[in-house]
Amino acid sequence: MRSEPKSPATDSPSSSESGPGPADRAARLAVTVFPLLVLAAGVAGMSTPGTFSGWAPNVPYLLGTVMFCMGLTMTPQDFTGVLKRPWAVALGLVAHYVIMPGLGWLIAQGLGLSPQLAAGVILVGCAPSGTASNVVTYLARGDVALSVSVATVSTVLAPLVTPPLTLLLAGEFLPVDAASMVTDILKTVLLPVVGGLVVRLLAGRLITRLLGVLPWLSAVTIGVIVAVVVAGSAEAIRSAAGLVLLAVVLHNGLGLALGYAAGKVARLGAPASRAMAFEVGMQNSGLAASLAAAHFSPLAALPAAVFSVWHNVSGAVVAAWMAHRDRNRAEA
Repeated sequence: MRSEPKSPATDSPSSSESGPGPADRAARLAVTVFPLLVLAAGVAGMSTPGTFSGWAPNVPYLLGTVMFCMGLTMTPQDFTGVLKRPWAVALGLVAHYVIMPGLGWLIAQGLGLSPQLAAGVILVGCAPSGTASNVVTYLARGDVALSVSVATVSTVLAPLVTPPLTLLLAGEFLPVDAASMVTDILKTVLLPVVGGLVVRLLAGRLITRLLGVLPWLSAVTIGVIVAVVVAGSAEAIRSAAGLVLLAVVLHNGLGLALGYAAGKVARLGAPASRAMAFEVGMQNSGLAASLAAAHFSPLAALPAAVFSVWHNVSGAVVAAWMAHRDRNRAEA
């Protein structure tokens, strides 16, 4: 899922050892500006809810725009990479769709969340990977090819995996119409992604010229989605914000740690383990927010809105720490 800016990097993650190049600077700018933009959108939705609350019916179309942009960034190489290392990609998918949904359920139970918030946290965990994971994997000097492969396949599988997982884990909190959710994911995720990929194949030269703009278009659109979600539950946020933030920090932090541990246990090596950390711990929060608002309530979409800001911040910090540790080891 690539609802957040995709890495502009085309060179190896290790290429930055001789100093930050254009790809490094573009990636750092993306992970710096994106969370700030989403945070500003959340503040706007909170401050002037009347401005955005009427936009709620447009959220699926906004998400479709983001996913179409994702499709435009994709190439056949994103899929052929899966064939080169099927074991590593399969491990990433299993870890993603087991660890994050399970953590969501455990956190909802452990914190005693209300049914709406519990369903929202679980839905975030059941969402596919977010493409900010590709950017931070690059900054962390991780295995970018593996990161892109896992994110791509997790998005394609989302219509088959996300609804039944949500039904299984969130059904005890709220009624879940899994069949309707499958339809929504097909319409707002898979079809736009496929459409974008087809356009890229037919008009590759033109789209290549626009690749620098697409991440920012996606970022602005995600910001609007967050503003709409926050506006829809502005009153409830004032009483639940602290608890939701705690749930999100635990969910994301444990996901990053357990994803990295899964890579280490499988002996994938340090770069691949870093990719696993970000592919497990970072989610398609735009999809989660859209589904929560459509199938549950604006309050249930709040965890996804908070996650959208937090996982970009934490991912950038962890990536910087990993890269710094590498530099220290190289100098020792």
